[in-house]
Amino acid sequence: MNAPEPPSDALPAQEVSLDVLREKYARGDERTIEDVQRRIARALAALEPAPQRADHERRFLWAQQQGFVPAGRIASSAGLGLSATLINCFVQPVGDSISGASFGLPGIYTALSEAAETMRRGGGVGYDFSAIRPLDSKVAGTASRASGPVSYMEVFDASCRTVESAGARRGAQMGVLHIDHPDIERFIAAKDTGRLTNFNISVGVSDAFMRAVEADEAFALVHAAEPGDETLAAGGRRREDGLWVYRTVRARELWERIMVSTYDHAEPGVLFVDRMNAENNLWYAEELRATNPCGEQPLPPYGCCDLGSLNLTAFVHDAFTPEAHLDFERMRDVATTAVRMLDLVLDATQWPLPQQAAEARAKRRIGLGFLGLGSALAMLGLRYDADEGRAVAARIASALRDAAYAASIELAREKGAFPLFDADNYLRGQFIERLPQPLRDGIRAHGIRNSHLLSIAPTGTISLAFADNASNGIEPPYSWTYQRRKRTADGGTRSYEVADHAWRLYRQQHGDAALPPSFVTALEMRALDHLRMVEAVQPFIDTAISKTVNVPEDYPYDDFRDLYLEAWRAGLKGLATYRPNAVLGSVLSTTPVASPAMTAAAPPSPDDDPLRKRFEHRPLGELESSTSKIEYSTQEGRKTVYLTVSFLRAEGIWEGRQVTVERPFEFFMPANQRTGGHQWITASMRLLSMVARAGGPIARALADMREVVWEKGPVRCGHIVREDGVRVPVYHDSEVAAIAFMLQRMLIRRGFLDQQGNQVPVGELARRFERRTQDGAPDPQLQPGEAPAEPLPIMNGAKCPECGALALRKVDGCSRCESCHYVGECG
Repeated sequence: MNAPEPPSDALPAQEVSLDVLREKYARGDERTIEDVQRRIARALAALEPAPQRADHERRFLWAQQQGFVPAGRIASSAGLGLSATLINCFVQPVGDSISGASFGLPGIYTALSEAAETMRRGGGVGYDFSAIRPLDSKVAGTASRASGPVSYMEVFDASCRTVESAGARRGAQMGVLHIDHPDIERFIAAKDTGRLTNFNISVGVSDAFMRAVEADEAFALVHAAEPGDETLAAGGRRREDGLWVYRTVRARELWERIMVSTYDHAEPGVLFVDRMNAENNLWYAEELRATNPCGEQPLPPYGCCDLGSLNLTAFVHDAFTPEAHLDFERMRDVATTAVRMLDLVLDATQWPLPQQAAEARAKRRIGLGFLGLGSALAMLGLRYDADEGRAVAARIASALRDAAYAASIELAREKGAFPLFDADNYLRGQFIERLPQPLRDGIRAHGIRNSHLLSIAPTGTISLAFADNASNGIEPPYSWTYQRRKRTADGGTRSYEVADHAWRLYRQQHGDAALPPSFVTALEMRALDHLRMVEAVQPFIDTAISKTVNVPEDYPYDDFRDLYLEAWRAGLKGLATYRPNAVLGSVLSTTPVASPAMTAAAPPSPDDDPLRKRFEHRPLGELESSTSKIEYSTQEGRKTVYLTVSFLRAEGIWEGRQVTVERPFEFFMPANQRTGGHQWITASMRLLSMVARAGGPIARALADMREVVWEKGPVRCGHIVREDGVRVPVYHDSEVAAIAFMLQRMLIRRGFLDQQGNQVPVGELARRFERRTQDGAPDPQLQPGEAPAEPLPIMNGAKCPECGALALRKVDGCSRCESCHYVGECG
């Protein structure tokens, strides 16, 4: 075993790294990175033969100290005796029947139960929903019509949201529908109205479809289920292969719908399923139709991704000098040990389902990758978007591939090959045929322990906790520094700087000197340069790469629309993009004002818009959110919480004239504030949000909440100001009533309720909105002694579990809050 090599330039730990380590990974009395690393090493070495355990434990600790970073589930749970899984993500099958099984696939509600159990144990889940019959197709057994896959995805979405609330890890799902499914347009537009907030979605695209796009040909949408009578009357027919043709579309027009939606909403992503299967090492034993939630692992039904990464910045010597270089020999040594550790994880983990355990034992898939590529290239003096940077990245991936495959061959000699190994078929795989001949000879002679070995995953939180915020996975840094805001124990906030590892090291060495040209961020390069990096690395990765092509908000659509076509031509397995814009990431997206780029999108159904119950309208712009800090006292002591109300502006015709009104659209109170009643908090806010979105009586709902009584005595919260200016404290019969009172005050100040908490008529709402939006106009609902509210920031992302702001977006495979800069667990 090589002795640990101390870094030439030690950097003190960033506060963000310590925060994330202690919040997500350190357990019990663990306080440092080494504490967690020792636990992982000890847990995995315990599975080795007794005489060798001590040596393996030392070796496993050494590998982590040298730059191997196991994935988040391993770091958070290994060696703790929990029933949680050590596996980040799975793919679960979904059939067409309601229960039971069909064509070897579990029924929808069986699959729902299996997915819930998987997420309860900490795993994210991907699904292919293509087996579910299309909307309005015949259901012979009940003489009824089908509701289609998108409706059932909403059931899975709700289940994920419910399971998520029971644990600290946010649920993650990937929903896939294949391009020839008759409901594909509905799927493409599924997230436009703010639904499916717990899903990433991707379209599974075939080579045949892409060739039809290139040739501008017709493309058939087909399914095994018989269409309804209307579809049959419109020309639906059964083909010779037994599939029903529902209708024919222009391939290029369908592709344009995907591109428009991706440009506007960053979804759906695209999976090139034929390329995934052609490059699959187990092409002879399985079919791949879906991926895990972040897309770095195409997996069969019940397949899993057992992940870990090498921190490339740990292998850079003489950074920022002409002698800067990467220590490939030490990297290969660490990779060898990392393969052994990940193979042991498959035996150490608790499996949520027996089918997952059987699948893993039969194939022993692992996914070793790297993190910190963008930071490491900057340290080497190479630009991420230059040929030289791509050449080094390809050399890294090639060295990692060869070391990993050599290690797995040696493991096969020691412990045996994976059970489904078939030498002749395995060696005929397209990826395996590209291996150096000595590795192919070794596989022929000894077999191989793991069917797949390589994957490049998003690594946001483990990069923060264990790699001094080296860049995420294969990504370039999104920015070199940013400010993170964090809540304090007393309910306030504080800010501190978060910096990229390469930036910190350069500042340590060179002070305030200008950054050299190698410091290039994601938005400072062409979109095509992002794609070219994946193209350079993918030939050496046997599964896939989670990569987001980041483009600025003003990136031209005409340039954007060809990215995915170019990715297919380059032989990639999939792609995702991110373009910041006014509607991206919004949990409650409204339909934006039409633009040329959006004209191909399907119009929303009137039934999707509950505000039509009030008056005809069209939504305007973004949601605005108002957040208030609330302090109140109970017998249990003083408490501080935050309440957020999001408002929707709508324009329409009322009593013969065009008006604009504003009404509440969602209520939110972070449930992790631990007020002692976080379950009722979550339930109450969700119910109020449902009432708001349905155009229901918010005033009555809040009045009913104020009638709730508990046995713990009065709650003091807020005050009213008498006509003589005296502030009188207000007492409530319960904590629920106190929260309702404060929500009422927020809506009164906003002008939605009158002083008594009653609903303001639509005509008056329009007049108040007009007055309030005029420059210098006083707020008509201010009480005596109250100060005008500060300008309200516009927040239009998902809800942040840290600060509650509607500013959580998916960037580079990880959830990041643009308000407090919280980073959620990736993958």
